[in-house]
Amino acid sequence: MLSRSNWLILGLAVLAAAIGGYVEHRSQQPAPMGSALIGQPLPALALPDLDGKLHRLSDNRGHRVLLNFWASWCVPCLEEMPALSQAQEKFGDHAPIVLGIAMDEPARVHAFLAAHPVNYPILLGQLTQPSTSSQLGDSREVLPYSVLIDANGRILATHTGALSTSQLEQWLSPAHAVP
Repeated sequence: MLSRSNWLILGLAVLAAAIGGYVEHRSQQPAPMGSALIGQPLPALALPDLDGKLHRLSDNRGHRVLLNFWASWCVPCLEEMPALSQAQEKFGDHAPIVLGIAMDEPARVHAFLAAHPVNYPILLGQLTQPSTSSQLGDSREVLPYSVLIDANGRILATHTGALSTSQLEQWLSPAHAVP
């Protein structure tokens, strides 16, 4: 039988090994791609809407566009959607466009939007690799994920996680530059 001090030493050794393994694992993860895409042209992507009609993202040239990747099962995504609707209502007539890109099964998207409609277009992202979100810098495929595109079709900014109201204002206000 091990004494109390031996159990403590064993526990600390296991904890140290686990922390070391975690640090080693994180150091081998690829760096986030999103920041490398800043200034790059938007990839040529065509995505279906909820009725199956394809829409080329390049069709929005001339407008600042916020692409917001979400899924019906993603709680932070769902909490962010009312703010996106408010931003679209506030800024939508002045050029910027919010486009929701659902990284989810079409049936789930239909059911969710029937209960919680939004005032901006929803397109269906490609779930198979390379997924639509990963093609736009979301290498870890964490949702929500947002990409801001300028009027010339270049990537201005990317953001993993829910956008705050102030970030949305800054990203969508035509009078403000994005840091």
